[in-house]
Amino acid sequence: MNPPVLHTFLDEIRISQRVTELARELLPILKPNPIILAVLKGAFIFAADLVRALSRLGVNPRVDFITASSYGSGTSSPGAIQIILDHTLDVRGHPVILLDEILDSGYTLKTLQTHLINKGAAEVITVVLLDKPSGRQVNVQVDHVGFQVPDGFMVGYGLDHDGNYRGLPYISRMQ
Repeated sequence: MNPPVLHTFLDEIRISQRVTELARELLPILKPNPIILAVLKGAFIFAADLVRALSRLGVNPRVDFITASSYGSGTSSPGAIQIILDHTLDVRGHPVILLDEILDSGYTLKTLQTHLINKGAAEVITVVLLDKPSGRQVNVQVDHVGFQVPDGFMVGYGLDHDGNYRGLPYISRMQ
């Protein structure tokens, strides 16, 4: 089987610029020592870059991770979300900035928003690098978006296909 054809959609420079812009957008609403909760595995690169951008602006967030899964080995979300690894920081009474790499069907973000509110988070501020409105299957609020993307499967910058392509420093559309 031939490897998929990848078409660069967002290059490293544009991603870096937008992550810095997102940090600046978040700055006015952040409380002291905010909690940033990144959805693994895909958002780890986005989270690292955003945390560094915030640090350059004088913000020292506490960082934690949560692992949720919906794709398995396919390219579309079946809707059932599993929390595989829960966060370790106590979110009770604290605002949480929930980071995900892509908002597609909306199931993961909606499930995690509800999960964090049920665990006592004062508020959940959602930040996604990519928003794919054409894939939306549930109504979900997203507060900050890096880029809107068209339909299609994206890889790179943390996004994978069957565990491959996460380390690409850019985002490509897979064909």
